[in-house]
Amino acid sequence: MSNFLQRHQKALLHVGFWLTYITYFFYLIAFGRREEAEWSRIIADVGVHVVSLLIICYVNYFFFLPRLLRDGRVGRYLLTFGPVFIILCTLTVVLKRQVVMMWVTDYFMYSPRFILHVFVAAFFVTGFVSLIRFFENYSEMERRAREMENRQLTSELRFLKAQINPHFLFNTLNNLYYLAVNNSEQTPEVIAKLSGMMRYMIHESNTEKVALAREVEYMENYLDLERLRLNEEVPITFEVEGDVTGTRITPLILITFLENAFKHGIGNAGGESWITVSLEVIPPSVGAKSTGDDADTGSRMGISRAAGRVLYYKVANSAVSQTDKTVREASGIGLANVRRRLDLSYPDAYELNVEQDEERYVVQLKINL
Repeated sequence: MSNFLQRHQKALLHVGFWLTYITYFFYLIAFGRREEAEWSRIIADVGVHVVSLLIICYVNYFFFLPRLLRDGRVGRYLLTFGPVFIILCTLTVVLKRQVVMMWVTDYFMYSPRFILHVFVAAFFVTGFVSLIRFFENYSEMERRAREMENRQLTSELRFLKAQINPHFLFNTLNNLYYLAVNNSEQTPEVIAKLSGMMRYMIHESNTEKVALAREVEYMENYLDLERLRLNEEVPITFEVEGDVTGTRITPLILITFLENAFKHGIGNAGGESWITVSLEVIPPSVGAKSTGDDADTGSRMGISRAAGRVLYYKVANSAVSQTDKTVREASGIGLANVRRRLDLSYPDAYELNVEQDEERYVVQLKINL
């Protein structure tokens, strides 16, 4: 039913207006006078009146108004439609006199008041139908603007994703090169993981949303590669809680925070560096956990009760002094890109907090899925 109303919105609006007006006019001339109603005359009067108004309104609607909307020249519109309006109204007066006088002599129809009545009725009805045309034109402009905006947003999302994918590839190839140079026995395993990651990036992530379980698997492979590169010297933990099945998310939107964690959190100090990652899917109407630092963080981000599923994601790492300007700039670009993707994919449906002190760097993200 709603689809039918949406498809025929214009036609229904016009039909509804004319049915209302015809009903009002019929009641006015049939029961608004003292003399007894003569139905044949009334029906003829209503028919002539309505047909005349239809001609006046839709000559303006289909011919004169489109020119006004296209050119925006009000003066030219009045000079062209004004005489047509006067001529058609005059013809309406003459025709109504001829039709009605077939049944009864009505001296009111020869009075200036009757002429004024016809012109005023035609003026207001034509004005209302013109407003409908302006409303339809405005709605069409709004629809086209939304379509253009959606196309631009889609193009921008693809551009931002294209900026991310090569960055992952270069980092992973560097990891593979490091292992190959050292003749590591784990090189085949790394190649297999890299193959799976590339398959995900090239084929599976080229959609608006992907399964959260596949995104988590991609992140786990990434962390495995980093552990191999670092020879397990840096404590890296990754915890997943909640049911990730049946949940979809914008692809490659979480991995940027992991990359930044390794840029910010891994230094020459070795054992002094650390990275912890936690991901939790909170089902509808279930609060976040209430223990430890994560609970305090969740409370600050407003995850107490949720109308729908909520993704709570936290990446924390040791703070390492960054002296490389290129690394700092790349991290900034990565965060700017992911913020923009969040704005486009989850408008008003996410919260992102970044905290940093001398000892740690923490990113907290909440998304209403």
